[in-house]
Amino acid sequence: MTETTDALVLDLVEWVAREPRPYAEVLEVWRTSCPRLTIWEDAVDRGYVARRPSVEGTRVMVTETGETFLRAHGRMH
Repeated sequence: MTETTDALVLDLVEWVAREPRPYAEVLEVWRTSCPRLTIWEDAVDRGYVARRPSVEGTRVMVTETGETFLRAHGRMH
């Protein structure tokens, strides 16, 4: 993984940590057409974020692993 990708994954996890986001919004904001920038997929594969059902529909939330990742980089709120 490159520094750019790591930094973007960190940004995504931090953004989701502020408040659970609708799944569709996350995909709209973070999906890219560049096969080298798989930010959403990397965050999910690493276990930093997860989709969870809710009354409002599927939401994306930060996992405990994601919180640890944020704390390790000084970004936990």
